[in-house]
Amino acid sequence: MQLDTEYLIAKYQKNLYMAAYSVLQNQADAQDAVQSTFLKYYQSDMDFENEEHIRRWLFRTVFNQAKDIRRAFWRRNRVSIDQIQETAQDQDVQAHELFDVICSLPAKERMVLQLYYYENYSAPEMAEMLSISEAAVRKRLSRARNKLKEKLKGDWNDEQEK
Repeated sequence: MQLDTEYLIAKYQKNLYMAAYSVLQNQADAQDAVQSTFLKYYQSDMDFENEEHIRRWLFRTVFNQAKDIRRAFWRRNRVSIDQIQETAQDQDVQAHELFDVICSLPAKERMVLQLYYYENYSAPEMAEMLSISEAAVRKRLSRARNKLKEKLKGDWNDEQEK
């Protein structure tokens, strides 16, 4: 089964961008990862079982593209925090603050949060996509949640004191 690339772009472009951005934290590089992913899909002659199989393939591919870009990217230069914050302009204030806190987490933890909460993947599905064990996925989710809780708790306490 092959679906029309234009249909997939319209349906998954934003989610794939968010996934790539969670790894790269750079708008242009995330766009490159998404574009490369759709090009790979367009050029592939794979026979997919259904649309969910295509969706999983797209996310696995965009994460791999992002990792490749990140490896090359960190050798060349680094991104300022100002550039990262510009990407989140479209979101409301609370979502923006949460996004900033999530972006401050390590890449491995950002990836599982993105897949679990924004893309609604289960731990077994994420384990398959990321080529790690289910236990590792659960551990990363647990660590990420604990770090988020501590960071958000600190922010909440600061607001209470004001």
